[in-house]
Formats: sequence, structure tokens, C-alpha cells
Amino acid sequence: MLTRLRDLVRDRYVLAEDAPSIADGLTGLDLRDLDPAATAERLTRHLQRVNHDRHLRVRHRPDGAATGFSSDAYRALHEAEARRNAGGVERVHLLGDGVGLLRIAPYLSPVHLAEPHIRAAFTLLSAVTGLVIDLRGGRGGTPSTVALLCGHLLGEEPVHLQDMAQRVGTPHQFWTTPAAVRVQAPVRVLTSRETFSGCEELAYNLQALGRATVIGETTGGGAHPVEAIALTDVLELHLPVARSVNAVTGTNWEQVGVVPDVPCAAEDALGIAIEDLAMKDLAQESP
Repeated sequence: MLTRLRDLVRDRYVLAEDAPSIADGLTGLDLRDLDPAATAERLTRHLQRVNHDRHLRVRHRPDGAATGFSSDAYRALHEAEARRNAGGVERVHLLGDGVGLLRIAPYLSPVHLAEPHIRAAFTLLSAVTGLVIDLRGGRGGTPSTVALLCGHLLGEEPVHLQDMAQRVGTPHQFWTTPAAVRVQAPVRVLTSRETFSGCEELAYNLQALGRATVIGETTGGGAHPVEAIALTDVLELHLPVARSVNAVTGTNWEQVGVVPDVPCAAEDALGIAIEDLAMKDLAQESP
């Protein structure tokens, strides 16, 4: 298993310059007398030692490891999660004074599963005069789902969000498809240090495009999309195989996180966002 793991990292890990050091760090690793959960923990600790890529890890899957997020096992898992979590749309709420709240947690589902829930959310929010998107409990999501959601917030023309660049091959571009129902009101995005991965991308995109003010804490700093690869019947490697390149900044939030425009404790972010939107309304009404 260790030989295969080293080869996968060396040959396919997105940051080719770090791959040899990460792979060599696994040489001679003693996994004897460890149960699968402890094995996964030790492997993850060693994989992340060189550059602290939190997406690079081994997970213990007691119900069976799988290869590929399009596999039958993951398809069933994602469908169950989407039913349980409404595709990641945890809450839609009108806060009063025209302000709407969209809370995304814990994960945005794959786009075909999240789409009906996102569409319903924006139908309810279509008339708001200010929108708060709460990502403080958001742990991830796919670039396609993020692009779908951004299509409800940006203009009438498609917007280039990012490219996914792999070690070999042509980058995959992600653009919005402008939605029929779009919110044109001011947007505030709430973040915490737990906000991660695809939910970070949503905050980063909207901030880079000048569409939203980000309020809260610097996020977790995970920008590398992964593939799932079964190492054993219960151990599964999550291997970053691409790098996000934002169309505006030319870089991403890996390791540095999304840095808020208005830094504050996560628990204070909602109150500050509501106050900020109220002040904006007052400024617009002033002669």
C-alpha cells in the first residue's frame, strides 16, 4: 500500500515541486499494530507535513473505500446527503427591513442535486434589498455548484470565475450561467476559520469580482480539488489533482484563506453585516 501511495503522490499530486518530498516522507513509515482509523490518521499527518495541504489525506471508510466521486458508492452518498441537507441550503430566512439570509452548510451538493434547492432559495430571496450569505458552517462544494450559485448573483452575461489547472492537459474553465432569477441587492458574506474548500471559493469569487463584502474570520485555506482513490478496502486517498486559478486574481486561497474585508469574530459577523446593510440603505436614501 505504501509503495502505491508514494507513486500516486509522486505522479499525480498537483504541486509537482512538493510531490517528491511528500512521497519520500512516507518511506519506512511503520504502520504495524495500527487499526485502520489510526493508520489513516498517521498517513494523513505525514502527507501534510511538507506543505500542510489539508485536502491531501487518507480517510478511513468503514463501509468501503471507493475510487472516483462518480462511483456508485459516492453517487449514493451524495444523493442521501442532498436529501438530508437540501443540497447544502441549510436555511433561507427573511430577517426584516428587506434583508434576506441564505445559510450554506455543511456542504454544497453536486450541481445536479443542489440545483433545485438553490433555485428555490433564490426565488424566495428575489425581492430582498440586501442579502447575507452565511458560510460560517460551510465545509465544501464543487466548482460547478459554486458557478451555479454565482449565476444568481452576477450579471446578465456569463462571467469567467476560474480555471482548474492540472499538471498535464488543458485547464477546465468555469463560467456562470446567468439565472432567470437574480439578486441584484448588496451582498455580505460571512466566514469563519472553519469555512473551507468550495465554500471558500464562493466567498473568494464574490470578493474578487467586487460583488460582496466578506465579514468574519480568515478561512481555512483549501483550494485544491481532489480525486478519491481506494488504497485498501477501507482506506481511501484524497489526492489534490488540480489548482484553482481565479480569473480576476490569477491565484487562489490555498494556505492563506479568504481574508475578510471586515475582520471580526465569527459569532459577531451576522450582526455587523445587518448593521452594514442598514447603513448602506441610509446612505442611499440621503439627499
